[in-house]
Amino acid sequence: MLLSVQGVSRKEGDYFTVNNISFELAAHERLAIVGATGSGKSTLLQMIAGHVQPTSGAIYFKKQKVLGPLEQLLPGHKGIAYISQYFELRNNYKVWEWLELENKATPEAAATIYALCDITHLLQRKTHELSGGEKQRIALARLLTKEPSLLILDEPFSNLDMHHKVAMKALIEAVSKALAITVILVSHDPLDTLSWATSMMVLEQGSMVQYDTPKAVYQHPANAYVAGLLGTYMELNATALSKLHPGDLFTVTQSGFIRPEQLALQVVGIPEQKAIVHQVHFYGSYQLVEVRWNDTPMWVQQPISIHWQQGQECYLHLPVRV
Repeated sequence: MLLSVQGVSRKEGDYFTVNNISFELAAHERLAIVGATGSGKSTLLQMIAGHVQPTSGAIYFKKQKVLGPLEQLLPGHKGIAYISQYFELRNNYKVWEWLELENKATPEAAATIYALCDITHLLQRKTHELSGGEKQRIALARLLTKEPSLLILDEPFSNLDMHHKVAMKALIEAVSKALAITVILVSHDPLDTLSWATSMMVLEQGSMVQYDTPKAVYQHPANAYVAGLLGTYMELNATALSKLHPGDLFTVTQSGFIRPEQLALQVVGIPEQKAIVHQVHFYGSYQLVEVRWNDTPMWVQQPISIHWQQGQECYLHLPVRV
């Protein structure tokens, strides 16, 4: 196992910013850590990287303990590369000069990394002449030339417009695959990580509330907090679920979280499924139809080729049991 986090906590005053977190990460995995602002995401990353001292617990990287800043003179671990959302490049350096300051890669390996990060054409530029997206790619390339086994990225998509966010997503995926490197990533928008991560951890007020594949977290959230982080949802009790999916037997205590794309709208159906279209919201590639079902607001994702009008009678259906 590449990384083992064992009962790690961080207490600041009377408050635990991270509370008793344990997990293991194998080589070549891609872990996304998500949660609301203040849930402990960045603090956990900084402890794993050796930049913040845990109050209790221990972190092991390749079976060796990761020392915190109170246990060694220079914080950090040589096998772990960490980049925060507040990175800076030194001014008045040429890019190639700044990259060479801590380069441990061979010239061939470095050239591969520069090409992968799309910075080869920037090497002769001065660091103060770069855009934010260019600086971020250069900072990432500099870390990769140290040849780490674990790359930790804290909010790599923050302050990026849609175009640069898409480019950064593609870059991180390309880096993790081409260099066979393990990556841990934090994002304030969990939807940024669903298609990239192999595992997802959800933090709430410093505690881990769910750890699973992104698909399992999205389709089977542990609670309403997790469901809400990943998009629009509806929580229905067993009686409501039975009406939407007749013929199926739900236990008295069973409830479920439903996503808009799991529901279907029909022009015919049974009386128990009758609803009225309240509003239609256009989102480009799809539309979100808001209906009232027994005075309960419900949302259904529909293709834009299907036309629904406000006040139109319709019937809600749940094709597959949750």
